[in-house]
Amino acid sequence: MELEEGLRVRLAADLRLAGSVTAAGGSAVEAGAAAGFLSLAAGCEGTVERVDEHVREQGPEVREYERLTSLLDSFGAHMPPASRRQAEEQVAALEPAWAAWQQDRRRVTVRVRFDNGLVLGDAPADVFTPAP
Repeated sequence: MELEEGLRVRLAADLRLAGSVTAAGGSAVEAGAAAGFLSLAAGCEGTVERVDEHVREQGPEVREYERLTSLLDSFGAHMPPASRRQAEEQVAALEPAWAAWQQDRRRVTVRVRFDNGLVLGDAPADVFTPAP
């Protein structure tokens, strides 16, 4: 199920947030001056405030895969056999990069305001489930 703004959600797994602390007002905190961690238990409920979709850019291998497959689709029947075979071998070698990009090209993050007032932003959408 796709998450959308206003949807009640529940945290599906325990989370541990760790790292540097930054002031919310935009004033810079000296690097390394403050650090900490926060644990959130599975089952915490809140409301989705924002949903952001991020599309991963194509790397050079993915672009080359698309170029070669387009070339083969358009002109493969008219290419000399050795050239066609070479292009097919290159496509086969680039197929793992293409498959990985296809699987991971879309990433969805959410901003959730939990019932206790805590706000979690840029969280992977897949750590939440719709609340009953």
